[in-house]
Amino acid sequence: MKFLEWLGRYTLDRLTALGTITILYAQTIRRLFSRPRVSSIIAQMSHLGVDSLMIVSLTLTFTGVVMTLQTADQFIKFGAQSTVGAVIAIAIGRELGPVLVGIVCAGRVGSAITAEISTMKVTEQIDALKVMAVNPIDYLIVPRMIACMIVVPILTVFGDIIGLLGGLIIAVFYSGISSNIFFSSINMYCNAFDMTGGMIKAVIFGSIIAVLGCYYGLTSPNGAEGVGKATTKTVVSSIIAIFFFNALLTFILF
Repeated sequence: MKFLEWLGRYTLDRLTALGTITILYAQTIRRLFSRPRVSSIIAQMSHLGVDSLMIVSLTLTFTGVVMTLQTADQFIKFGAQSTVGAVIAIAIGRELGPVLVGIVCAGRVGSAITAEISTMKVTEQIDALKVMAVNPIDYLIVPRMIACMIVVPILTVFGDIIGLLGGLIIAVFYSGISSNIFFSSINMYCNAFDMTGGMIKAVIFGSIIAVLGCYYGLTSPNGAEGVGKATTKTVVSSIIAIFFFNALLTFILF
């Protein structure tokens, strides 16, 4: 009976949290176009996006390198070296680019948003906003969501290019595939939607990271320990959500 009570309580708590996050997401989407503060959006883009360029570059470069190392030799054995470039481009553009950038941003951007907002909550700055009749959604969540919805796709495009260049270097200098064959396979088998579909995923991933980061920041327990727990929940929940919605969007888009 105790186990069933715990299971029921746990299920209700998770469903309550999911419902609250969904309502917060809907409220934020509804207020996206209600004259957001451009200066705050630009500041958040600089803080959340520019500082993530290095880690995104490293992640996608080595992803492209490893993918080419694993696939090029096998394709050459079967005489299919003319498709290596297309396989790398499609894999990075559709899946690995947006997913890996989303995970990197979940760890860096989501945790930063949660830490900042939970610190504001602990120091009662959010209560002060409410006293001054300032809507926390407009002031805190909307600029961060817009910034993430802009920055994550830009980082994804940048990561796609970097990852493809990493694969090209290995294909040319390690596997002996000429650059002309590499790029001609991309022109032959790839289309624009292979990248734009990944950007659609990145926009949704960015909005999810922003909302989850803000939600766990607003609901964090008081104290330094509460800030740490909220940050951990943000990263874990964001990564799980990214994997779930990636599967769903792949089924819908491709």
